[in-house]
Amino acid sequence: MFTAIAPRYDFLNHVLSLNIDRRWRRRAVAALGWWENPGGVYVDLCAGTLDLAAELGNQSRFAGRVIGADFVVPMLERGVHKSPRVRPVGADALQLPFRDDRFDGCTVGFGVRNLTDLGAGLREMARILRSGGRLVILEFTDQSRWPLRGLFRFYFHQVLPRIGRLVSRHHTAYRYLPASVEGFPSPARFVSMMQEAGFGDVNARPLTLGVATLFSGTRT
Repeated sequence: MFTAIAPRYDFLNHVLSLNIDRRWRRRAVAALGWWENPGGVYVDLCAGTLDLAAELGNQSRFAGRVIGADFVVPMLERGVHKSPRVRPVGADALQLPFRDDRFDGCTVGFGVRNLTDLGAGLREMARILRSGGRLVILEFTDQSRWPLRGLFRFYFHQVLPRIGRLVSRHHTAYRYLPASVEGFPSPARFVSMMQEAGFGDVNARPLTLGVATLFSGTRT
């Protein structure tokens, strides 16, 4: 599915979010606290077309490296030009080919809800992070209030799939998106899951009235 929509993926992300996704990625990179170790090695999981990895790699004071890992290689190929400091790696987030304590920080942008075993994925993130390393996760959530919640659900279930199908020419991919968001744990439950996986100082900050949430924690 992701291979099929790769050619129009970036365009649709920006259009369907009204370009708000760019602001969310900037917030995620800021939450990583990379300036405390600007020469470090960081990893972006479920990296897709490398937008989030490039947001970090292109920071003016950043002097380190970013590994962008995803098991959909055609997605990675679409983003190889975005930052000279980003290296794409084909990898499964549930069985990462990296040694323990390898990275200074980790980001995931709108990808954890696609994992078939969310707990195992979080444990892998904890395994590859050094003690004190930061994990920052951006994810869609449905915690807005009425009437915005009604408008959000109408857009997500009625408008977005139609636009996505028209532009990507894929009949199911953009029906999968709202279904996967509804199946994602509540922010409170996901915070607990991060803690159970080995992260401390975990918090969840709603973005754009709760349409998305920025989760962050520190590897204990």
